[in-house]
Amino acid sequence: MTGSKKILITGVSRGLGCAMAEEFIRLGHTVIGCGRSEKAITELNKQFASPNDFTVVDVAADEQVAVWAKRVLRSHGAPDLLLNNAALINRNAPLWEVPAKEFSDIIDVNIKGVVNVIRHFVPAMVSRRAGVIVNFSSRWGRSADAEVAPYCATKWAIEGLTNSLSQELPPGMAAVPLNPGIIDTDMLRSCFGGSSSSYPSPSKWAKTAVPFLLNLDSSDNGRQLSVGG
Repeated sequence: MTGSKKILITGVSRGLGCAMAEEFIRLGHTVIGCGRSEKAITELNKQFASPNDFTVVDVAADEQVAVWAKRVLRSHGAPDLLLNNAALINRNAPLWEVPAKEFSDIIDVNIKGVVNVIRHFVPAMVSRRAGVIVNFSSRWGRSADAEVAPYCATKWAIEGLTNSLSQELPPGMAAVPLNPGIIDTDMLRSCFGGSSSSYPSPSKWAKTAVPFLLNLDSSDNGRQLSVGG
């Protein structure tokens, strides 16, 4: 990808989403993002001027995504790069100890949220026969560990969902499941505790990840990719 691009990112309130937004904007691209934290979204809108655009949206709520997409597509047009980054992880626990609501919330954001965004934005991309969709997976979308079964289940689902989506897109587009690697985020700290500090910060990770993402094109359609390899 060359030139200034329109980048749509879910989960920009913190972690990787926020770091990516800052780096894309630094490089001269336009970022349209959403997150659930009203405070964080307000701060992003203060920090980054139009045409960058940040909105409070819960991706698990299809009706919220529909309203957001309608406004964004009218004001900005279809995104060039769609990054389904928003995700939750369960508190470390054996599967049988994970409360039903916690399990449902993870499914709703990590799987249904991804599909909601695809449902409302991808038709406009298909109409142009252009654009790249990146659904964030995980190392735990290609392997598994104890006490994170709900999260693993959702990321394995993202791998299969994205593989199918890649076969449905017209020539000129791509859908990619991406393992971002291991980064020192709040999510990682919830699993790894203090040992997470030995991994790169989101801002340091974004310096490598953003150029990698900008270089994706239709030749990457359906490929299982990882940042850094």
